[in-house]
Amino acid sequence: MSEHIENIIFSRFVKQPIPFEFISIKTLRDRCEKSKYDLSKPHRIAFHALIIITKGTGTHNIDFKEQKLFPGVILPLTNDQVHSFSKKRTTDGFVISFEEGFITQNISEKNLFHFLHIYNTPNVYVGEENLQALQPFLTLLEDLHKDENLNMKPEMINTIFMALLFKIKQLSIYQHKTFESKRFKDFLTFKLLITQEYTESHSAKSYAKKMGVSYKYLNDICKDVGGKTAKAFLDSWLLLEIKRNISEQKYTSQEIAFKMGFNEPSNFIRFFKKYTNTTPNQFLKQFDKN
Repeated sequence: MSEHIENIIFSRFVKQPIPFEFISIKTLRDRCEKSKYDLSKPHRIAFHALIIITKGTGTHNIDFKEQKLFPGVILPLTNDQVHSFSKKRTTDGFVISFEEGFITQNISEKNLFHFLHIYNTPNVYVGEENLQALQPFLTLLEDLHKDENLNMKPEMINTIFMALLFKIKQLSIYQHKTFESKRFKDFLTFKLLITQEYTESHSAKSYAKKMGVSYKYLNDICKDVGGKTAKAFLDSWLLLEIKRNISEQKYTSQEIAFKMGFNEPSNFIRFFKKYTNTTPNQFLKQFDKN
């Protein structure tokens, strides 16, 4: 895999006035093949998506982890994630793609909480027997997507998509813990701050100070929501973003080190090796073999 990872923006394949698309996995594969684009090649997305598996079994790679696919599995994909489809056409279902702001900019705080809760979950399983309960929402979204009448179309899509997310949450077999709103919101604030200021600080205590909360409180909510200490969560995010940067093959190790806020490349290599037992160059060679 000698080519760089491509950063896919929403308009790469979709040409329409509303940044929302509803498409079957089969149609997506056919379209990409026609455009000579290989979906099995890892690519970094600049939009959100929801993959709903209705038929078959297979795998999907998200941020260097393999997710098993079977009917009833739903994968929320977020902006900046690196993912790839399997080469084999062994599954079918639907892919809903959209720019995050299209859904989040005009919804209530309560609905935003539910949206973020689902989009901070790696996968959801509703059960094959419950897929039929999602069908009315999927049919409405498909019909709306095809409708050329733009009058009130964004508002209707937004409402029905949120209703679909509510139904998915209701049907989820693994009853994901719904965290107390303020603690979950503070956890998301911490996560957002990391993405904005990781070049300036790798100290969890400094983020607690910026948020105006105690380090103990930040530690508690990270363990509650993320299953890790604040320091471990920060380090795991840094490690993932480093892997994404390495896999893009656009920067040298030294450039990635400075880009990620390390003062010395040696510190960057030490940090990476601590968690992976490999150097960045060794990781890239392993990645290339896959």
